Amino acid sequence: MKKKVFLVLAVFLLAGSLYAAALQENAGYGKTGELILLHTNDHHGAVLPNSGRGGLAETASYIKAVKTFNPNVLLLDAGDINTGSALSNMFNAEPDILAYNMMGYDAVVFGNHEFDGNQEKLNKQIQLAGFPFISSNIKTQNGEFLGGNQYIVKKYGDITVGVFGITTLRTKTIASPNESLVFINEIDAARDVVGILRDIEKADIVIGLTHIGDVKEMPDHITSIELADAVPGIDIIIDGHSHSFMDKPLKAGNTWIVSANEQGKYVGQGKLNIVNGQLASFKWEPVPVGPDLAVAEMLKPYLEKASASLKEVIGEASDTFVFGNRLTRYQETAVGNIVTDANAWYFRTVSGLDVDFVMHNGGNIRAELPKGPITRERILTILPFDNYLYIVSMSGSEIIELFNFIATIPQGNGGFPQFSSDVRLSIDKTSGNGVVKELTIGGEPVDANRMYRLCTNDYILGGGDGYEVMKKASDPFNTSILLSYVVTEYIRAQKGPVQPVTDGRLNVIGGVTP
Repeated sequence: MKKKVFLVLAVFLLAGSLYAAALQENAGYGKTGELILLHTNDHHGAVLPNSGRGGLAETASYIKAVKTFNPNVLLLDAGDINTGSALSNMFNAEPDILAYNMMGYDAVVFGNHEFDGNQEKLNKQIQLAGFPFISSNIKTQNGEFLGGNQYIVKKYGDITVGVFGITTLRTKTIASPNESLVFINEIDAARDVVGILRDIEKADIVIGLTHIGDVKEMPDHITSIELADAVPGIDIIIDGHSHSFMDKPLKAGNTWIVSANEQGKYVGQGKLNIVNGQLASFKWEPVPVGPDLAVAEMLKPYLEKASASLKEVIGEASDTFVFGNRLTRYQETAVGNIVTDANAWYFRTVSGLDVDFVMHNGGNIRAELPKGPITRERILTILPFDNYLYIVSMSGSEIIELFNFIATIPQGNGGFPQFSSDVRLSIDKTSGNGVVKELTIGGEPVDANRMYRLCTNDYILGGGDGYEVMKKASDPFNTSILLSYVVTEYIRAQKGPVQPVTDGRLNVIGGVTP
């Protein structure tokens, strides 16, 4: 890693020298020079390195080195600062944003996970940020663009660079944005703002900072590739949301598309060669990085405050509860089983409440449970969302409607379910959308005329991940208990190590695995 950092420093020292020479050589031509583009995305609270990769101090070290040896650097982030590690979640991403301030980010677009909390939380983050949050397709109820910036314009000598921001409309389904916010179609918004940047701001280079992803999740999901094809005039799209690792940039029409994986594991590094006000060439690569002492010192008090609580050991795992490549979005998993079974245990045993079954969205579960001691930090990393548990009533006919919807959820989608052991279900995907087969609850077929009590989280109950049918639920009881708390208490109560088990409660016929 040290060799890599020194190599990067040497390369950028040479680049700075070449840049100065280029300016002298092209002094008579105007609007000609080089711009270094650095970008990150899908940080997800990765304050510290994970298995030796990423970390805010590490990212800061690399960015500082690049800025030291290059006069023109544009630093951008493609969204999802929030929701990931227990440390970041505990402080509502305050250390993350302060570190971004220290690194000197020029702009950040809103990711869908910026809307996991309420609007008050997001407003505080916007105020804390020393950089502009930009949005070209989300407006507040007073008609202003969220964050106050439809776009930004940066000057590098006589070269003008315009940056706009687009957030996926999937946010309305997969997160919890305030109902007063208005989301504009991604393509329509991009066309409008590109026109402004080209015709009014006279931008030589136009960059789309998008959190929409390059992997299509649903039929109406607009990807960065589709955006580039539909909207002329975009030179580069810096994308997030899909967590894609790219070893080279994509090309759609005349637009370059890049993304830097996730959690600070890489910083995307591009060099724009601009000749006579146009992008003549674009060289790009993902670069791994190592630590910055100033940022590490800033993070220290947060670590100290969190350490005592988060490091408490609450139990032990006999083996790893595998998460893999987000397997909870594809199939029954041991980690999904322990989460849902913990809910059933808690409300039946501790609270004495009648619950027929438990269901959560697989996207709510974010990490594996490794073999060995289990800490509170590990549970909060697996379940980073502040989801409160509800118990609601649904008729048997509504339950059938719910499971018919569940069968249509594409594997890989965050809405793909995990169930408590009360449920037995097969989903046949061989015919296309998916068909329910062999559904039982508590060992019996669903009775259309009976009322059932279901435990789920507030996100799903509000229709998140497309669960509109859940809005038909009646007699809601807000337990005011967090999902992570219930799982923690369940593990505490075990007399021995918890064991990873799958028992066939969810069978997908003709399914796929990541």
